[in-house]
Amino acid sequence: MSEQTLSTGAENVHWDLTDLYEDVDDPKLDQDLEKLLALTETFHSEFAGQLSTRLGDALTHQSEIECLADKLMVYLFLRKSTDATNETIQQKMGQAQEALSRASADFLTFFDHEVVAIDDADYHRLVDDDPVCAKHQSLLDHLRANKDYLLEETVERALTLRSPFGASEWSDYMDELEAELRFSFDQRDMMLPEILHVTANDRSSERRAEAMAVFSEGLTEQRFDRTMARTLNVVMGAKAVEDRERGYANPMSARNIGNRVDDETVLALHDAVAEEGALQAQRYYRLLSAHLGMDTLKWSDRNAPAPFANEEVVSWQSCVDTVLSAYESFSPTLRDLIATMLDRKWVDAPPYAGKTGGAFNYSVLLPNGEPRAYNFLNYLGSPRDIMTVAHEAGHGVHGMLAAQSQGVLMMRAPMAYAETASIFGEMTTFQYLLSNTSTDEAKLALLMEKSADHVNSVVRQISFSNFERRVHEERKSGKLTQDQFNAAWLDVTYAFYGKPGELFTYEHVDNLWSYVSHFLRPFYVYAYAFGELFTQSLFACRDEIGEDFEAMYLDLLRAGGSKDAVALMQPFGLDPRDPSFWRMGIRHSIASWLDEAETISERLGVSVT
Repeated sequence: MSEQTLSTGAENVHWDLTDLYEDVDDPKLDQDLEKLLALTETFHSEFAGQLSTRLGDALTHQSEIECLADKLMVYLFLRKSTDATNETIQQKMGQAQEALSRASADFLTFFDHEVVAIDDADYHRLVDDDPVCAKHQSLLDHLRANKDYLLEETVERALTLRSPFGASEWSDYMDELEAELRFSFDQRDMMLPEILHVTANDRSSERRAEAMAVFSEGLTEQRFDRTMARTLNVVMGAKAVEDRERGYANPMSARNIGNRVDDETVLALHDAVAEEGALQAQRYYRLLSAHLGMDTLKWSDRNAPAPFANEEVVSWQSCVDTVLSAYESFSPTLRDLIATMLDRKWVDAPPYAGKTGGAFNYSVLLPNGEPRAYNFLNYLGSPRDIMTVAHEAGHGVHGMLAAQSQGVLMMRAPMAYAETASIFGEMTTFQYLLSNTSTDEAKLALLMEKSADHVNSVVRQISFSNFERRVHEERKSGKLTQDQFNAAWLDVTYAFYGKPGELFTYEHVDNLWSYVSHFLRPFYVYAYAFGELFTQSLFACRDEIGEDFEAMYLDLLRAGGSKDAVALMQPFGLDPRDPSFWRMGIRHSIASWLDEAETISERLGVSVT
């Protein structure tokens, strides 16, 4: 491990999962799995054919099943994420997933079909008379509204049985390979998070370019890009077959329905980012190149720190203090929830061998009624890492509040606006840091860093989504070669960042699509841009609403998955169906930050020609 990793103070910040299970061979784990399987069988014997009169009781029983399943799967998933090559963990997780898929296929498949078959009059009577049904009406309404996409029960059973052997299994396999990747740089073998840290944070353009070359060439030398091409072909092909059978209008439709947004709204988001968002991204890179004194940037300069950026490694404790203070400045309620995550050891912070890359939050409601939020990080002490901590903490407070209010069946917001709380947390932290900064150089550093993060979470993610749209369309004609993936990647990159030589040269870029593991969860990525601009439009009305805003925002978080995007924004006077909503998010975020950054730059003697 590098000295920088050890110097953050995060090396001993690990979560404690022993109050879930002692280890993967803990007898309690097997006992809970057996109990869970028995609950599913009881569910079928008790409620199959009875939902028109006993729907509320069925939902209560279903909640018990989901809470116990969450306890099992969060433990196994978290263990696997921090020890990805451990075959014992892989085996146990596979056994649990396969057993649960069989039980779900045999005993739970009937539920959706019976719910959509309930007569309208009987359904309305249930919602009116049964408080459990009334609480879950949003979930039930959504299910009934999309009944045309359900296949016959026997087919749904077969799909459920094979689900452990589908896209998720391929994704797990690529995670395992990713954890084993090593890149020779600085006379040692670096893991993926470490080499990416160099490409994004090193002061030297030459070292960034060298690291990028080592990274791209390493993906090829270790056959990772070739394996990803094969894997992605399998996932896209299987999805195309199922989409066609279900009758979805386009490859994005299934994800959009799951996100409870219509195709037109999602396309309006894509159009706004491809047009106005891309222009702001190019504006940012022109300002960055002016500060770097470079006429043309290498792709490895895309995340380069500006010359005035603070290169001091931020200690873990300093990061924690900043995030807690920032959340406190907006909402003591949220600050206290984050402190609970830290105090209860629900955070795993440092990178280490066997741990997968990236960051995530996994929020659950346990069978005892306790909400928990586990945060997975790879903390290396950069300013961006502070924002990542704030981001995942936002997911955590969202999950905990929603679990308390909605229960397990409706606690999780659809991905499109599951990012709301995380990005709001980033913005709160950014504004806190900005308000406590006095010098032009320090303010400019924050503005540039935040603009870069915005480009990565909005423009970059929509470019990813457009890459997906293209390769899914091309997949209809047959398998794609690695060269075809590379060509599509470059074409989309040029469309958002400019043709070669305009702003960037593009050495060692063509195969970088291969390490974007989210592509194995089709059309997952646009949620980042949706959530960012959704939140920026929300954040823009904060001052106008005034002191009532905190309570309104906490209510939004407590809603979890019980409301769609339109209903969530209604109290704030906003409408995501309006195309101008997305453009407003761009104008009130990166456009305004760059206005200020350019003004400060002029004062410092740097201007964009």
